[in-house]
Amino acid sequence: MIEQSFIQELLDRIDIVDVVARHLQLKKAGANFTACCPFHNEKTPSFTVNSSKQFYHCFGCGRHGNAISFLMEHSGASFVEAVESLATHAGMQIPDQVSIYPKIPDPGRVPSDKIKIDKEVEATSPLAGLYERMEQAAKFYRGQLKQSDQAIAYLKERGISGRTALCFGIGYAPPGWQNLSGIFTDYPADDSSHPLVQAGLVVAHDGKKNYDRFRHRIMFPILDRKKKIVGFGGRALDGGEPKYLNSPETSLFVKGRELYNLASASPAIRKSARVIVVEGYMDVVMLVQSGVENVVATLGTATTAMHIQNLLRHTDEVVFCFDGDAAGTKAAWRALETSLPQLKDGKDIKFLFLPDKEDPDSYIRKYGRVAFEGLLEKAQPLSVFFCNELSGRVNLGTSEGRARLVQRAGPLLAQINAPVFGFMLTKRISELTGVGQNQLAAFLKTGKKNRSSTLRPEASRPLSVTPYRRLIQILLHAPDYANKLDTNLLAVNDEQNEEKVLLVALVDFLKTSACSMEEELNSVTILLHFDQTPHRVLLEKIVRDAHVKDENWNIDAEFTGGMERLREMQRRSRMAELHSRPLVSLTPEEKNELRQLMLS
Repeated sequence: MIEQSFIQELLDRIDIVDVVARHLQLKKAGANFTACCPFHNEKTPSFTVNSSKQFYHCFGCGRHGNAISFLMEHSGASFVEAVESLATHAGMQIPDQVSIYPKIPDPGRVPSDKIKIDKEVEATSPLAGLYERMEQAAKFYRGQLKQSDQAIAYLKERGISGRTALCFGIGYAPPGWQNLSGIFTDYPADDSSHPLVQAGLVVAHDGKKNYDRFRHRIMFPILDRKKKIVGFGGRALDGGEPKYLNSPETSLFVKGRELYNLASASPAIRKSARVIVVEGYMDVVMLVQSGVENVVATLGTATTAMHIQNLLRHTDEVVFCFDGDAAGTKAAWRALETSLPQLKDGKDIKFLFLPDKEDPDSYIRKYGRVAFEGLLEKAQPLSVFFCNELSGRVNLGTSEGRARLVQRAGPLLAQINAPVFGFMLTKRISELTGVGQNQLAAFLKTGKKNRSSTLRPEASRPLSVTPYRRLIQILLHAPDYANKLDTNLLAVNDEQNEEKVLLVALVDFLKTSACSMEEELNSVTILLHFDQTPHRVLLEKIVRDAHVKDENWNIDAEFTGGMERLREMQRRSRMAELHSRPLVSLTPEEKNELRQLMLS
């Protein structure tokens, strides 16, 4: 029996689109994705995957469900196997002990002026407890805003209406070092592993008292796609530094994954078939207040590949809006470089550069919605920005300058996985440099092959299967890697995982055989050895499904990537084990270990 709370947490962590896309070729269709149904024969797609509601439905045969039921129906997996597969991809450890989680009490009904968090809930379901604390902190900040004339005056000066502030849940963190101790009865004096520290609300100060992270700041709650608060952004008043302070990365909040306002903007994004990406909270707030609702912002970090993937799942057109200065151009170029590997034919990425000394907030307040939307229509397509920026860095009037353009464009063009778009952009570079398109394509192909042999582990293509299965595939292809595998990483507590058990057995066999040197090690001899064992069926399936190729396949990077994923699984497993125990039962060494695991 797997607890319902864990299953819900798992479904919150994953995206059904990613799960289904590993098995079916999905196509964007409005707000949804479609494919031919895998459960009955059809020529016209009637199978739909809804990203916002996280379910699939076939209008032909009526099949319907979530990510777990899809794996069960499509792969024939049992319920437990489906959950284990999804948990592995999400980096989560299934709890060993079964218990029924008590319902978290409504703090508004607690007969006290302070909030009491159910310790049993928090011990057995850490994320539930963290979400609860974030919600109550937001409620506290909203209440403090109503009592602060200075904070209200600041918002009015910036043109933010009361209705807008309420819509975004804007609040205020008052001055002082431990204001949250007034609402949380268990405010930690010096505990670095306390949930308030884990949530990023309190800063652990070694050797000194803990203190509130946010002080004298306008507070912007950050919501995930389920509209749960996962973090905060705080804007300093009175010129404090840093000007904007975000929550640290926690088990709830990953800056490279979340986008400010995405959950609320989704309907407007679908309606307009476009999303606008800006850099700041105030940019989002003022654009929405002015009627431009299909807008999101990155959270104190450069645009990541995960951001791009997320946005392109929501719409076919992404417009990055930057200030028109050198810093804006630099940020736009970083976004372009991140976008290139994520591009697909039929998807548009554009760049809008505002007039000098203007940002979206100031521009729309000065000139209004109509003027801003007029600029949107003039946004530069990625191809135009790409060619203009690169050609502007060289002298196209000389052979050396044109050669330099080819040299700089080559590595970028090689990252593009959209065949038609890549062809068109290569053609444009060919026209600019005078290098024949065939010659340019040959140069790019050679460069890509050379680069593939020197890829860093983190630059390797992402694993599409579990790390156990990928390492099995590698060992079938190159048995010598058994001696390089760190067997300590196979100590993760998931002995029911059939792939893990097979990997352990395979490593043991390969090491023994390598020492004896009695037979040539290859997939055939390996299959013969396991023919009369319980591992035979799974091993044969992996051999049939293996995507290992001799050409253009960086086996070192794949092997290192698989090891890194096992290392992360081991870290998460140990964290989950420590989290599952009451805090008071942990030794000082275990508390320190937990802290180090959270920081690593």
